[in-house]
Amino acid sequence: MPTRLFIPALIAVVLALSACSNSGAETASAAAVAPAATRSIVDAAGQTVRVPARAQRVIVLSEIDLDAALALGVKPVGATNGRGQGGVPSYLAGAAAGVASVGSFGQPSLDRILALQPDLILAGGNADPQLLAQLAHIAPTVVSFKVGESWRDSFARMAEVLGRGDAARTFFAEYDAAAKQLAVDLQGNAGATVSIVRWTAQGPVYMLGDAFAGRVLADVGFARPKPQQASGAGHSSPMSREALSQIDADWIFLGAFKTGTKADPAGFARLLQEPEFKELAAARAGHVREVDAALWTSVGGPLAARQLLVDVRAAMLGQPS
Repeated sequence: MPTRLFIPALIAVVLALSACSNSGAETASAAAVAPAATRSIVDAAGQTVRVPARAQRVIVLSEIDLDAALALGVKPVGATNGRGQGGVPSYLAGAAAGVASVGSFGQPSLDRILALQPDLILAGGNADPQLLAQLAHIAPTVVSFKVGESWRDSFARMAEVLGRGDAARTFFAEYDAAAKQLAVDLQGNAGATVSIVRWTAQGPVYMLGDAFAGRVLADVGFARPKPQQASGAGHSSPMSREALSQIDADWIFLGAFKTGTKADPAGFARLLQEPEFKELAAARAGHVREVDAALWTSVGGPLAARQLLVDVRAAMLGQPS
């Protein structure tokens, strides 16, 4: 039987066994257990969902959800792996220690999710109605963000879902203060052009104007090279050596995946030695910085945004945060 069809039947069996095991319990004891408080929210898909007033066992199905939950002081019981990675993104590994894996991004294991007994599931930007219906059989399920929206909007919505509005407002204030201070400290680098590039096995690609890292850099006052100002939250097609001028800028942040299926350290090293790459202005000035592609060239949440500020400070000023 397909797993998705099996889940509702399995849930029914679990409930039935539970009812049998509790049949001898005292009526007074059962009456003493009050139903958990809930409230209604509207998720990113426009659906009204009743969620726990204070969820205790949250499962997250994207790295944005994991990032946001941790930033709000909520440690999920389960999470999907980062895109193309064998675990959570490296920048979240410490904070997410002990969080169980529920499968790969986009392909969560319903059996693992059910076994963790969640009281709330944050489904990321998932638009698969069949999967969302199956998840809703397990626990209240919320589509937590719209694909391509800013991390600020996603974070504010997740704070509402988790009932952590005060924590979100505190985070926003601290982040904005850090971005403003970094802009002041940059002095001569303020207003510089910054290129955000990801190495792939097919060649380098640059991130478009609405990509996560570009929005964070805009908070500090950086501009992007003209080709990278095109609208969109994705990236360009892989470029040939002859087209490398499109990634040139005052600074280049060049992302490579360290682990997982997308890692290609040998190819990345060859790119740095290409004569056409060495002739770029950023390369001649010594302004090329290798960064974590999972952090810089993917989707991101509040903790990723804060870490980008740390990376920029270290890259341009040689200073820790």
